[in-house]
Amino acid sequence: MGIVEEAWERSETERILNHNVDIVAEKINLDHEMRTFLKVPFREIKVQIPLKMDDGRVEIFVGYRVQHNQTRGPMKGGIRYHPQVNLGEIRALAAAMTWKTALIDIPFGGAKGGVTCDPKTLSKGELERLTRSFITRISDSIGPNLDIPAPDMNTNPQVMAWIMDEYSKRHGYTPAAVTGKPVELGGSVGRIEATGRGVTYLTKRALKDKKIEIQGARVVVQGMGNVGGTTARLLTDEGCKVIAVSDSKGGLYNPNGLNISRVTMHKEETGSLKGFSGADYVTNEELLELPCEVLVPAAMECVIMEHNAARLKCSVLVEGANIPTSPEADNILADKGVYVVPDILANAGGVLVSYFEWAQDLQSAFWEEERVNRKLMKMMLDAYELVKEVSVQNSVTLRTAAYAIAIEKVSKAVRLRGF
Repeated sequence: MGIVEEAWERSETERILNHNVDIVAEKINLDHEMRTFLKVPFREIKVQIPLKMDDGRVEIFVGYRVQHNQTRGPMKGGIRYHPQVNLGEIRALAAAMTWKTALIDIPFGGAKGGVTCDPKTLSKGELERLTRSFITRISDSIGPNLDIPAPDMNTNPQVMAWIMDEYSKRHGYTPAAVTGKPVELGGSVGRIEATGRGVTYLTKRALKDKKIEIQGARVVVQGMGNVGGTTARLLTDEGCKVIAVSDSKGGLYNPNGLNISRVTMHKEETGSLKGFSGADYVTNEELLELPCEVLVPAAMECVIMEHNAARLKCSVLVEGANIPTSPEADNILADKGVYVVPDILANAGGVLVSYFEWAQDLQSAFWEEERVNRKLMKMMLDAYELVKEVSVQNSVTLRTAAYAIAIEKVSKAVRLRGF
C-alpha cells in the first residue's frame, strides 16, 4: 500500500481530495486496506498524440485518462482541454467523480481525461484531428459498459460528436459510448444546461434554508463558461441580482446588477468580457472577495485557499467548480459561518443528465426536456436533503456528510463484490 502511494508526486487537488476522504475514513472507522483501495486508481493511461498542424508541422501533445473505480458500474467522467492539464489533476478529478456518482446514487464509477493543450490556439480542423487521435489511442479502454467520456473544460457537444464517430468506426455505431453529444446524434435535451441548472436548484434551496430572500439576493459567479454562464442566467431569471462574473482574463462588477444577456452576447461576439460597458473591471481574485449573499466558484480548482478565505464576504458558497476549496479554507469558512454546498453535490447535475442520456441511448428511447429537468431537480434535491440530514445528525459540515454517504456506498459495494 505505502509503496504505491509514496511513489506518486501529489498535486494540490489530490491533497485536498484525499484530506476529505481521510476525515470521513476516521469518523466511520474505515479499515486501512479499504481506505487504500478507495484512494488508488484502477487504471492510469498516458498517451502521446502526434498532431499535424495546418501549416504542415507535427506537434506532440500528451493525453490522459484515469479510471478510478468501477465497483458500482461503468466509469464516467469528462475530458478537458487546457494548458494546465496534468496527471495529478486528472487523478483527483477521477476520484471526485467516484464520490459524486455514488452520492447522487447513479450506477457509475469515476474517471476523468484530458489533453495538455491550449484549444484557443488550435483551428477547428486541428482540434478535430487532436480529438480523433486521442480517442484512437484510448478506444480499447473506453465504451458504454466500461468508461463513458463527457464534456468538461473547453470541450463541447461537437467534440463529443467526434469522439462518438471515432469510437464507432472501431466498434460499430455506439452512441452510448459518450454523453454530452448533440441531440441529433443521440444526445439528451437538457444536457448542456444540466450542471448550471443543478447549481441553481441547490442555490435556491440553500437560500431558503438560510432564510435569505432570493429576490434581489446578490450573486457573484467566477467563470462564464457553460456552468457559470448558465448559473448566472438562471439565477437572474429566479430574481437574484448577479453583480459580478468573470472569465479567465478577469471580471465585471456592477453593484446594481449586470445584464447577463448583454454580458453573454458580448462574450460570444468578442471572446472576452473585456470592453463591456456598464461595469467595472475586477480581477478574479478581487471578484471572490466582493460582498454578496451567494458566491459560485465555477471555473478552476483551488481558488479558495487559506490566504484568501478570511476575506470572503458571502453567506452561501455553492461550488460549481470541482475541488475549489482547500481544507484550511474550509475551516476558516466554517468559523465565519459560511454555508458551503460542496462540489460533489452542487455540480452533480451534469453527470446526472449524462446518466439519463446513457440510459436513453441504450434503450433508443428519448425523453422530453420537461421530464429531464423534473428528474434532475428531484434527484438533486433528494441528495441535498440526505446530505443535510446526515450533517445535522452528526454535527459535521455538508462536505463531510456528502463524502461520508458516498464512501459508505462505494465501500459497501466493494465488500459485496470482493476486492
